Amino acid sequence: MTRKLKVGIVGGTGMVGQRFVQLLDRHPWFEVASIAASAGSAGKTYEEAVQGRWKLDGTVPEAVKNIVVQDASKIDRVTDGVDFVFCAVDMSKSEIQALEEAYAKTGTPVVSNNSAHRWTPDVPMVIPEINPNHLDVIAAQRKRLGTPTGFIAVKPNCSIQSYVPALHALLEFGPTNVAVTTYQAISGAGKTFADWPEMTDNVIPYIGGEEEKSEQEPLRIWGRVDNGEIVKAAGPLITTQCIRVPVSDGHLAAVFVSFGNKPEKEEILRRWREFEGRPQQLGLPSAPKRFLTYFEEENRPQTKLDRDTERGMGVAVGRLREDTLFDYKFVGLSHNTLRGAAGGAVLIAELLTAEKYIQAK
Repeated sequence: MTRKLKVGIVGGTGMVGQRFVQLLDRHPWFEVASIAASAGSAGKTYEEAVQGRWKLDGTVPEAVKNIVVQDASKIDRVTDGVDFVFCAVDMSKSEIQALEEAYAKTGTPVVSNNSAHRWTPDVPMVIPEINPNHLDVIAAQRKRLGTPTGFIAVKPNCSIQSYVPALHALLEFGPTNVAVTTYQAISGAGKTFADWPEMTDNVIPYIGGEEEKSEQEPLRIWGRVDNGEIVKAAGPLITTQCIRVPVSDGHLAAVFVSFGNKPEKEEILRRWREFEGRPQQLGLPSAPKRFLTYFEEENRPQTKLDRDTERGMGVAVGRLREDTLFDYKFVGLSHNTLRGAAGGAVLIAELLTAEKYIQAK
């Protein structure tokens, strides 16, 4: 790569946008050249726009403090001088769909953290270690949008990152029935304890729309590309409950699974230990060296101790044991704003760059 690719962040003032800014600071392949947000933030420097709203540890990176925030609806201005954009906006589904397609039609690739296009048939929804082959559908999407270079790629819901990778390593054994309860951090709602004091000493047994996403999105991840569309897998049958817990970051999942061909426990542990995907093979900058890390201790993984496994880009697994109703049960954990949100999108962008889908304009 002769120069770093120029990146725009659409929705750069929210929590996920801030995480993009933080992760891209000193990134070896990418540099932030443009930040866009609502009209209310447009015209301010980025430092001014997030003053009193910065939700992450540390301070605003020096490299972006003086970037003047642009109006996200002024698409030509935002895309002028950038090679691709990340998108993390807070709008209605239809508005996000229209906005992202408008950006793509300028010839600008869009790597989205939003859910709006997760079920658009020709938009790949990717966990890079699991279904990089879904990028093949981009050719059909480009034809539909009428652009030779623009497209949209999305990351899946943050909750599924905590258990789908561990199940994926075992697909050969034919998982048939899966029951999952997720215990999800408040940052998944874009909140901190300072602005959501009701969560202190509290558990809320409902997160709107989360259970449907957690049950269906894995089937799309495990689906196939057929005639320019992604066709979701028929199984396994997944049922979930999604619970908000008083934790800052990290989604933990309690998983129960039955198989058509039940493996031995040692074989499961071997598959988890040896599993790697395209990001590890390519040595992508944000890729964890080990995607799945198994903890032998009975009381691990713990959210506070283990959410930062592999810089927050790995998945922690533990407590594998046989079950009385299912074949096995185990616990998984992922960092929801790193692997599950901005970090996962950055890894997708790295994969798209390595595979020549994103190139300098």
